[in-house]
Amino acid sequence: MESPQALQQRIQSLGDLQQIVRTMKALSAVSIRQYERAADTLADSEQCIQLGLQVALRDGLQALPDRSANGSSAAAVIVFGTDHGLCGRFNEVIAEQALEHVSEQASQQASEQASEQSPGEQARGEQAPAAMHWLAVGERLLPLLDQQSQLEWMQVPSSATGITAVVQRVLLRVDDWRAQGVDRVELFHNRPSGRSGYAPTRQQLFPFDRERFQRFAQLPWPSRQLPQAMMPQPALLRHLLRQHYFFMLFRALAESLAAEHGGRLAAMQAAEKNIDERLEEVTGRFRRVRQEQITSELLDVVSGFEAVS
Repeated sequence: MESPQALQQRIQSLGDLQQIVRTMKALSAVSIRQYERAADTLADSEQCIQLGLQVALRDGLQALPDRSANGSSAAAVIVFGTDHGLCGRFNEVIAEQALEHVSEQASQQASEQASEQSPGEQARGEQAPAAMHWLAVGERLLPLLDQQSQLEWMQVPSSATGITAVVQRVLLRVDDWRAQGVDRVELFHNRPSGRSGYAPTRQQLFPFDRERFQRFAQLPWPSRQLPQAMMPQPALLRHLLRQHYFFMLFRALAESLAAEHGGRLAAMQAAEKNIDERLEEVTGRFRRVRQEQITSELLDVVSGFEAVS
């Protein structure tokens, strides 16, 4: 049986841990709101870009880049995770989603290539594997994606003010991929879902979603006066598309960070519940042991008094 002193030390340790968990809960709650506000601030800017795309695309979609100008089969995957733990299976969920989707895409592409090959090529197994680039935003993703040959990583911003710099670095990396012949770029991130929850989400950056841009071009103009473009359509479209994808990545990263802290808040709530239960158990044990010690001391005093009498 543990001594009262040992139980008292355990009670003190559990109390200190309880204070740490409560502090982390408060920080996560504040951070969630911070990143939600960062995502909400994009609404007006995104509307301006959407109106600009209406102007640039009102004469048709011919100015949009081709889906695959070089006919390559190279692809790239961007995954948003975390640099820190204590957020449940946040990184595991999004990594599994990305790996599963890439595996399905590879199987589908292999089937399509096999159907296009001649019987002789199929017998020789002549099939060019698709190149795959990976970019992990978050150090905790590296052990989960370490089997990928072309894997790079970046750190997650520590506050909402650092999102812009990270998104700009991601866009520069995407430009490098495009210059190397990458014709498909997909983005995976967790999005807040419900109270202190999250759900994995996939978005396609490239090829361009022509149906989506077609909807932009067909939307009614909000005023009576039609706009006039003061620069060539291709240059205007390139600028607007870059802004469009900047906002797309910015919102995705802000949502991922909000979901991370939502997952951490849920984990801390579960930890606080376990600590409270453990603290109640240890406190009850300490009281029983202390009561037994007091009873034993009283019996010793009574026995000694009777012996003296």
